[in-house]
Amino acid sequence: MKITFYGHASLAIQIKDIHILVDPFISSNEKASHIDVNSLKADYILVTHAHQDHIADVESIAKRTGAVVISNFEIVNHFGKLDIEGHPMNHGGKWDFEFGTVKYVNAIHTSSFPDGSYGGQPGGFVIEGEHKNIYIAGDTALTYDMKLIPLQTKLDLAILPIGDNFTMGIDDAILASDFIECDKILGYHYDTFGYIEIDHEESKRKFFEKDKDLMLLEIGDFIEL
Repeated sequence: MKITFYGHASLAIQIKDIHILVDPFISSNEKASHIDVNSLKADYILVTHAHQDHIADVESIAKRTGAVVISNFEIVNHFGKLDIEGHPMNHGGKWDFEFGTVKYVNAIHTSSFPDGSYGGQPGGFVIEGEHKNIYIAGDTALTYDMKLIPLQTKLDLAILPIGDNFTMGIDDAILASDFIECDKILGYHYDTFGYIEIDHEESKRKFFEKDKDLMLLEIGDFIEL
């Protein structure tokens, strides 16, 4: 499993020959200006919620690649009206896709489309694929619901928002890693704009002092599990 960071909360996940994008917000992100969004591969697009900084490139990528959008019912219905294929889910539900099992889990946040229309309830994803299990938290506060995840899934990696203000910050992310029983964390949703800028070294130090590993990737860099 290969995971590439494209800035903010945008990720690419490759499981064998399947390409998955998560919350593509790339062409509108100045910090990701060196990424050619038109060259990205996608068989599926996972969308955690409807905010502009998570869906900006969904339509263009899906229409170019034919990717299937996986998200809540309201988001899938929205893109369905644009002739984009989708697979609707809701909290607690899971589905076996060709690349593995996806479960849609709770997130504490808001969700609306850029025009203000209702975007359904926000969520995160637990993906079990290629003998590796990952949790993509989406935009969320710290929540006790996270404690349910390790009751069913032993995680190899958790992708957590750490920018604070709009989501949990570093201290709550450390607690979240306790809740989900995963000490290997890839941070995201930070530094894109002033409200969510973080001190990288201080953030890593706080995780290290708790015997945890916080990875902060440069935009375009990747890790392999």
